[in-house]
Amino acid sequence: MCLCSLSLSLGQVCIVQKRDTEKMFAMKYMNKQQCVERDEVRNVFRELEILQEIEHVFLVNLWYSFQDEEDMFMVVDLLLGGDLRYHLQQNVQFTEEAVKVYLCEMTLALDYLQSQHIIHRDIKPDNILLDEQGHAHLTDFNIATIIKDGERATALAGTKPYMAPEIFQSFMSGGSGYAFQVDWWSLGVTIFEVLRGWRPYDIHSSNSVESLLQLFSTVSVQYSSAWHKDLVSLLRKLLTVNPEHRFCGLAQMQTALYLSDVNWDDVYEKKPEPGFVPNKGRLHCDPTFELEEMILESRPLHKKKKRLAKNRSRDNSKDSQSENEYLQECLEVVQQEFMIFNREKGADGEAAEADDGDPDAEGGTEDEETEPEPETSKRSMCGSVCSSPGSS
Repeated sequence: MCLCSLSLSLGQVCIVQKRDTEKMFAMKYMNKQQCVERDEVRNVFRELEILQEIEHVFLVNLWYSFQDEEDMFMVVDLLLGGDLRYHLQQNVQFTEEAVKVYLCEMTLALDYLQSQHIIHRDIKPDNILLDEQGHAHLTDFNIATIIKDGERATALAGTKPYMAPEIFQSFMSGGSGYAFQVDWWSLGVTIFEVLRGWRPYDIHSSNSVESLLQLFSTVSVQYSSAWHKDLVSLLRKLLTVNPEHRFCGLAQMQTALYLSDVNWDDVYEKKPEPGFVPNKGRLHCDPTFELEEMILESRPLHKKKKRLAKNRSRDNSKDSQSENEYLQECLEVVQQEFMIFNREKGADGEAAEADDGDPDAEGGTEDEETEPEPETSKRSMCGSVCSSPGSS
């Protein structure tokens, strides 16, 4: 039984319940054919690869991944408090104390990712979800990348208003690339926006890269005179155009006077009370959108078994030389290469008793900018249909 369904840019999300424990999760399911046609298979696989290797109290953690003939499924922590973007759109006025908790929690999340050699590349209010107590959790690793041993990322990837200047500079000049500092810039932009209601720079997806570089070199950020001077000082350290002078990591954040009174062990244990607690009596997303999705979803999960049986019967009657033969080859590769995962048992071993399966789960803004550079895929995808260029 799908309790709630929400359409995303890639796939849908619904609330599910694990039969044996009755624990609730969020389940994202992505249609394989659509992923192939939209050249998103590599991004999905990379996100799965990253999520299977990480776990943190302030991340939305992956618990299971599985597949059937039609879809790929990712079962993750269920966060019912809504994302910060939704609450901003609802005109919530966040206090400095409330935002300070988010800042500390995201600092621990980003420091952990950095220790795992991961650049998230899409820190923004949309990707920070609140639990029912009001604590913040980072989600959406669709365009994240891993860099090790002094490597640098070079792809133009992210959401423009939150992307650090060096990402655009690297794209324009073909320079040395960028590293973990870009996530801390995005955190600064996000904290500024959640506090003030608008971003420090007036940037939109339509802005050219050239105009943005000009903007960063000529426009100064205007901070609110009502903010504590130590908060402004910290934001300046996060919104420093030169990445070499930008705060990047827990150790540097701990030197900020604004955070001098923070007990970081308490933060990790979620002991500080959030200044904003989502209303438990309401749905923290657009209910009109939810209802439309539930009505208009053309391939509902509860009809999947009948639909797959019908598709198999139809496919068996087709001529083997059908015009979709190449697509079918790609879908077969996806089927073979998909990574089964069960956090309770480990990946690909005990958890994967078959090529696909269900771990007892019942179906219960601004656009991203990505322009990755060419890279040889480690997986033998079917040419340009199944594989997208690497995005490091």
